[in-house]
Amino acid sequence: MNKLQPPISVRPELQKYKEYIPGLSIEEIKRRYSLTKVIKLASNENPLGPSPKAVAAYKKAAEGIFRYPESRSIDLRRMISSGFSLDLEQVIIGAGSDEIIELLAKTFLTPKDDIVVSASAFMQYRLAADLMGTNVITVPMKGMKHDLKAMAAAATKTTKFVFIANPNNPTGTYNSTSEVEYFLSVLPSQVVPVFDEAYFEYAVVKKDYPSMIDEFFNKRPMVVLRTFSKVFGLAGLRVGYGIAPEALVRAMDKIRQPFNISVAAQVAAEAAFYDSDFVNKSVKMNEEQKDVLAGELTKMGFSVVPSAANFLLFNVQPLTGHVVFERMLRRGIITRSVDEYELPEYLRVTAGTPEENKKFLQALKEVFEQK
Repeated sequence: MNKLQPPISVRPELQKYKEYIPGLSIEEIKRRYSLTKVIKLASNENPLGPSPKAVAAYKKAAEGIFRYPESRSIDLRRMISSGFSLDLEQVIIGAGSDEIIELLAKTFLTPKDDIVVSASAFMQYRLAADLMGTNVITVPMKGMKHDLKAMAAAATKTTKFVFIANPNNPTGTYNSTSEVEYFLSVLPSQVVPVFDEAYFEYAVVKKDYPSMIDEFFNKRPMVVLRTFSKVFGLAGLRVGYGIAPEALVRAMDKIRQPFNISVAAQVAAEAAFYDSDFVNKSVKMNEEQKDVLAGELTKMGFSVVPSAANFLLFNVQPLTGHVVFERMLRRGIITRSVDEYELPEYLRVTAGTPEENKKFLQALKEVFEQK
């Protein structure tokens, strides 16, 4: 084995960089514990699978995969912009919304800048800033959700972005229309708010949940992120989109990889975008199964955080989230401990199908009966 050391070193910003740790795969757990059946409730994927219309479009696209994809995903961008009555140049497509977060950082952030994030918020905001050597101002949560008033007050003269996950991962909590409205009214004008609405389609059932695109986008410059990875069931294809002022999109497009979205992913996302029957079915089942899970977890004595997404976060004391996570793996159930979000006493579980949730609850009972 070649053990020669290269005569170069990584950038200083990466010396203490803590990379994102993805959830474990089904196949990995099968191999590790010699299991034949594993249920994954760790990554907030749609338990119903992908949109059937997306699958049909994906299969049809197979004959054209020898061609490079359309560089800017024009058809998909046109569909999204038309759906929201926006200009084509206000839409950017990424390999998941994660890529757009990274593009924002690479395009606009420097070591002289700040961003503001909430404690226990989605980690990619912090990681993107760390990559660029940008200072991260962290504001404590209030009642397990973003303290928008404090986040606005924390912005400095060198703050470029404030990131708000609404609903937030991993807590599932959300900020209401009135809270967002106040936040925007006091946020310094030079700061661009970034609203991550990855779970928008699930959260919109809440009457006081704001749609940033419909209600606020045209009132001040901002970025809104959404994804095809959650309710549309296309997590494996990696397609997300951002809505932003044309100047921001144009700048990010300069450094975006020219073929970042594959042929198959583009056409599948196009087909899924207007599959309202599948979305409605997914949201309905999610609401029903979240209620079942929350009710049973409460009966078992756990404190459950109210969620507007497709997952639940609950306190597993006197054990830790990591201990419960490991014990559940041995029973063929993949959940998610959230130590990296400074919530070591909590466990996160995706709301699955009725059968999956039943098996999860049974396994959880066994874990806490274990001596």
